Amino acid sequence: QVQLVESGGGLVQAGGSLRVSCAASGNIFRINAMGWYRQAPGKLRELVADISSGGSTNYADSVKGRFTISRDNAKNTVYLQMNSLKSDDTAVYYCNANIRVFPWSSRSGVDYWGQGTQVTVSS
Repeated sequence: QVQLVESGGGLVQAGGSLRVSCAASGNIFRINAMGWYRQAPGKLRELVADISSGGSTNYADSVKGRFTISRDNAKNTVYLQMNSLKSDDTAVYYCNANIRVFPWSSRSGVDYWGQGTQVTVSS
């Protein structure tokens, strides 16, 4: 079984910084892309940032220049450094990882989700 464990959420003032992390564990052959999504109350879940196995990154327009996604393949961990936080960044942040469990499987990967970590930005 594969699990994603998130940490680092909390309360921060507007303009402050926060780093959330997500570690994947279990039977993992290879982790492909990893990413962060967020969902505010009454809103749809949206992509914040993702990063490929090769390290290429993609960001939502709303966070470009403020957030940085990175990964540590040796630790099966993805990070999201959030700077210059705004009240609009308040949401539950979810970790996502596309993981190949078995090397003999015909599927290249399956999406797994963390339980989410609350990020609250006070204004």
